[in-house]
Amino acid sequence: VQLQASGGGLVQAGDSLRLSCSASGGTFSKYNMGWFRQAPGKEREFVATIARSESLTKYADSVKGRFTISRDNAKNMAYLQMDSLKLEDTAVYYCAADDGVWNPLHSMREFLYNHWGQGTQVTVSS
Repeated sequence: VQLQASGGGLVQAGDSLRLSCSASGGTFSKYNMGWFRQAPGKEREFVATIARSESLTKYADSVKGRFTISRDNAKNMAYLQMDSLKLEDTAVYYCAADDGVWNPLHSMREFLYNHWGQGTQVTVSS
């Protein structure tokens, strides 16, 4: 499956932004989806994951209560709604797909994801 992330941009602290991840070339509903991010000078980190069934989600503590991951299997799309953005949310955001068994602990690990999008830049200014 090929993934393309979009929706990034420059926003102010406290604003909202919705990222989209478009999937093609595969059966989208068989993949668990994840969002990861990489800030300048830092390693890539887990943000959120959603199981193929749409009913199971997991968030990093740093975004819990502010970000919402969702998906629309009929449209082959995954989303990351980001509210109350903070300066520390500035990063390149990547969507990723995993065709394994979803698990709230394991599905935070980026090595499980074998398909990655190109990333979209999110910059939060004060």
